[in-house]
Amino acid sequence: MCGRNDPAWLVQVMKQHLTQLITQSLSTLIGQGRLAAELPSVIQIDRTRDKKHGDLSSNIAMTLAKRAGLKPRELATMICAELPQSEHVEKTEIAGPGFINFYLGQSSIQSVVASILAQGARFGTNLQGAGQAVQVEFVSANPTGPLHVGHGRGAAAGDCIARLLEASGWKVSREFYYNDAGQQINNLALSVQARCKRRDPDHPEWPQDGYCGEYINDVAREYMAGARIDAEDQHVTAAANADDLETIRQFAVAYLRRQQDLDLQAFAVNFDVYFLESSLYQSGAVEETVSRLVSRGHTFEEDGALWLRTTDFGDDKDRVMRKADGGYTYFLPDIAYHHNKWQRGFGRVINEQGADHHSTVTRVRAGLQALNEGIPEGWPEYVLHQMVTVMRAGKEVKLSKRAGSYVTLRELIDEVGRDATRYFLAARAPGSQLTFDIDLALSQSNDNPVYYIQYAHARACSVMRKLEEQGLHWSPEAGLEQLELLTEEHETALLRQLDRYPEVVSAAADKLEPHSIATYLRELSADFHAWYNAHKMLVEDQGLRDARLALSASVRQVIANGLALLGVSAPESM
Repeated sequence: MCGRNDPAWLVQVMKQHLTQLITQSLSTLIGQGRLAAELPSVIQIDRTRDKKHGDLSSNIAMTLAKRAGLKPRELATMICAELPQSEHVEKTEIAGPGFINFYLGQSSIQSVVASILAQGARFGTNLQGAGQAVQVEFVSANPTGPLHVGHGRGAAAGDCIARLLEASGWKVSREFYYNDAGQQINNLALSVQARCKRRDPDHPEWPQDGYCGEYINDVAREYMAGARIDAEDQHVTAAANADDLETIRQFAVAYLRRQQDLDLQAFAVNFDVYFLESSLYQSGAVEETVSRLVSRGHTFEEDGALWLRTTDFGDDKDRVMRKADGGYTYFLPDIAYHHNKWQRGFGRVINEQGADHHSTVTRVRAGLQALNEGIPEGWPEYVLHQMVTVMRAGKEVKLSKRAGSYVTLRELIDEVGRDATRYFLAARAPGSQLTFDIDLALSQSNDNPVYYIQYAHARACSVMRKLEEQGLHWSPEAGLEQLELLTEEHETALLRQLDRYPEVVSAAADKLEPHSIATYLRELSADFHAWYNAHKMLVEDQGLRDARLALSASVRQVIANGLALLGVSAPESM
């Protein structure tokens, strides 16, 4: 049962209160014969998008106007005129085609401070997921080289989505899928073997489509030195034999998996499960999937290849599953892999992947539907991120000293730090193009959003340090007793921003949009800096001082909570 300090409870109470006021107004109008309509079964109350338009809004006049034979704004005016007086409503306004906007009284808005101080790190969380299991798969890079900045964007988005879902009551399992089978692994093994034999990319026997980055030299050097690699579930000791291609393959995959693991650890990203594509072949899951699809009648043979009728499930054309040479196309093991997820009991699965996976979404879902095992349409869910352009001094950075052909995630972390890297990669909607400006990420200015937000948190912490330095004391209880003194415009703006936070978190989790948390934190920080610059915190009036300290402590807590959802630290001093 929700308590009085539960923000969801507070918002719901206000919505119920406004619903009752509108119902009473409509009842009066109907009873007086001024409104020819029945009371609606549902009255919608929503937060306004812009705080200039009040706190809550209802579209009741627009939904009821046609039945009443009135213009929406005319009906809205009538409803407002008959609204009972309420200590919680400061005023109402009619906007646009007939929205009724409600401005809540100061005491109603101030109650959020009590919620924040009582709940601390739990403020903003909810039970939307009700403990249900959800799997989030992200990064899932081929173990053929260091993670690039695109993988970093997937890591930031996927990890933030997982954090948001956990904050909304879901039981989250984070999974990394290693594509450790197929032609790209053969190219990796051949490239390392060539380096073991002291061949470079200009050598006539260098493998076609071989990997040329400096990291291949590192792998070859460690292999020929007989090194041992411990990477999660793999433990491989090099044979130091340049002619043993299979052991080179095993060593190279383990070596690069370990390197990727270290990159992710530096990025504060951890996984619960590491799943190997090769295991699907070893267990017979791929062949079993083919047999199931054939038995369900959704396949046909043509030109020596086995096809899946994906057009039966909305694809624009049918797709080859097994080529004429007996090899499988890449989307077949993907079907087997997701069937495995379903068998593991994940009723909800979210895949965060690069936009280059767009074409596989329909095919994988079609294959799962063709299995005819009750898997819902639209399962799994996908969040696809676009490319990242890295800029320095106004010019695009394209090459890495280590990888050769792309900017690595580790180099970006080493240059601008984990916090800035995570924030910048998560702060834009995944579906939008992203330009990562290294100079901006390094700057200590208001133009740098992560610095701007962290500085707001540090400022709030500094207020408490100054309090101690002056020999003054404060307690949350004292601050809560004086909240009615928070009447300045800047204070009202802050209170309204704080009151929005739980719904921002809920909506971000529901829509899988962690960037909305970043946007909210920037707005909250702007309101805090404006307040801090305009008003003194440690005033002589103890009552006002206690109230302002309570508000400052609330801002500090919400910024810390929001940054935690982004995986970014909240420093106490800067």
